[in-house]
Amino acid sequence: MKIALAHFRSGETDGVSLEMDKWKDVLTQMGHDVILLAGSEGLTHAYLIPELHYKHPQNAKFVYNAYEKLLDYETEEDFARDVLGFAGQIETKLNQFIESEQIDMLIPFNIWSLGWSLPAGIAFTNTVRKTGIPCLAFHHNFYWERELYSKPTCPVVTEWLQTYFPPDLPNVRHAVTNHLSHDGLLERNHLESYVIPNVFNFGQPSWVKDDYNQGLREEAGLREEDIVILQATRVTERKAIELGIDVVAALEQELKELKKQGATLYNGQPISENSRLVYLLAGMPESTYEYTEQLRQRAEQLQVDLRFVNRVIGYSRTHANGHNIYSLWDAYVIADFITYPSILESWGNQLLEAVFANKPMIIFEYPVYERDIRQFGFHFVSIGNRYQLNADGLAHVDEDKVKAAAKEMMALLTNPVQYEKVVKNNYDTASKHFSYESLHSLLVPIFKEVESC
Repeated sequence: MKIALAHFRSGETDGVSLEMDKWKDVLTQMGHDVILLAGSEGLTHAYLIPELHYKHPQNAKFVYNAYEKLLDYETEEDFARDVLGFAGQIETKLNQFIESEQIDMLIPFNIWSLGWSLPAGIAFTNTVRKTGIPCLAFHHNFYWERELYSKPTCPVVTEWLQTYFPPDLPNVRHAVTNHLSHDGLLERNHLESYVIPNVFNFGQPSWVKDDYNQGLREEAGLREEDIVILQATRVTERKAIELGIDVVAALEQELKELKKQGATLYNGQPISENSRLVYLLAGMPESTYEYTEQLRQRAEQLQVDLRFVNRVIGYSRTHANGHNIYSLWDAYVIADFITYPSILESWGNQLLEAVFANKPMIIFEYPVYERDIRQFGFHFVSIGNRYQLNADGLAHVDEDKVKAAAKEMMALLTNPVQYEKVVKNNYDTASKHFSYESLHSLLVPIFKEVESC
């Protein structure tokens, strides 16, 4: 079959784009002809419908008026007319794409999930209904799980969310990444869904140090004796990176004690007076300006050496504006420990990335981790599963949890045997349950049903 995988963007380091790449690899191995459809293509090749762009200015206007304040329109009818007009543009181009490329099956990734693009949700529904094309809708999260979509500004937005996100059509089957989403979709929309977790290509060569990624250390201003703690996710509020800052601050106190003892790291590197803890943020900034500034201020207050390196991190290695651009995988190579303090995840791409990179990780036990992942027996340092929001809106966990986690982290960082035991256990566990082979096994029976829609 010729299959189209659709998303707002492709060839970037957000979780949905990365997962779509994995599906493309697996579906190609299964013998299908796979094409990407997106609003932007990054460093991949995709068929483009510009109106789908994740940051299209017209859609940004719709998002504000739908969920913040109906500011740019005199009436709800004027707003609806504008949205439907934009949806019509997408629908026309989507129809042309399906016809010209002779698409046999459509797999939208998050198009019908969050309500981020009301026009796209409407357009895809209209096209799929009219053409009857078999469709497998893959949802990473839903609008009812996010604060942004909780207070629509007018009744028509509520109606659209309930009708199109996702739609109930005879030629559409639904898939979700976790059992919480499965239960929520069944309870709210009476729609059944397949559960397909995130996967990773454990058959690829290991990421290793080389001359190229050593340049990233230089770009980040790192010294040989520095200890690198990495946050690889996008910089956005639900990633709760402030908790990572708290952990690194507590780890700094542990480091001070070890400097007095002349201890050695897991890799044989002596801990000297010149050793520094450096907290690298490698992901795309997609938060409000206020949140990023809050992170900077919190780091400064706690004397954490926080460094944003996204300007030199891309989808893959390349060269731009006279500088080397490094892949996200290069950031993992130069790290010693990974933080993953997210309070909300649909599954957890970065969790699998860290495991493949053979790096230990500290996590907040977010709901999907507790429901779907913990049971497999991974060994991660934890700061628990409870948090509170301070008056400034930043997340906070019990200080004793943070201090205990920092002690456990430093114990791993200074014990080569235990460090290796932990990362090997995690790697073996993930490669058994969350590999490309696992995805292949799940998709075979699903596709038989979707094809018969």
